[in-house]
Amino acid sequence: MCWVCDHPESSSQERLEYVRELIAQNCWVVIGVHEERYRPPYSYTVGLTEQGRPELVITGLSQERAADVLSSAAAEVLEGAALAPGKLVRVSGGPLVEVVQLGEPGAHLDIADALYEGRLAALQLVYADRRGYWPWDRRFRDGRGGQPVLGMRAEQAA
Repeated sequence: MCWVCDHPESSSQERLEYVRELIAQNCWVVIGVHEERYRPPYSYTVGLTEQGRPELVITGLSQERAADVLSSAAAEVLEGAALAPGKLVRVSGGPLVEVVQLGEPGAHLDIADALYEGRLAALQLVYADRRGYWPWDRRFRDGRGGQPVLGMRAEQAA
């Protein structure tokens, strides 16, 4: 269970204080958002903004797998790895990803947005399926989708 699920009576301010405490102890946290109707699950970091880095988000993975990938990527970013839109990166212990800039990160990263109002930037780590197709390919997951891309690919933005 998650802290919010275990404390349904808590206020949004109490939730933010809890996240602040975790960030003070661990430098960042990973927030998981459950699947809902037609929206696949997604997860994102909170705390990288305080280190002058964009937050990271990944969609369509279980919360456990997403936390592993995002934690590895966050550690690499804080050690100096450069993530830039359009760049292909192999995350340690994770998949090859293409980095996509989120245009409106506050629309998806609500806790990060509440903590860093106006200073929030985020990058999505987009991965290929087992056959090597990316979400923008028609054959991705045999046409079943499941990994929304929350920004515009760098090559499309130009």
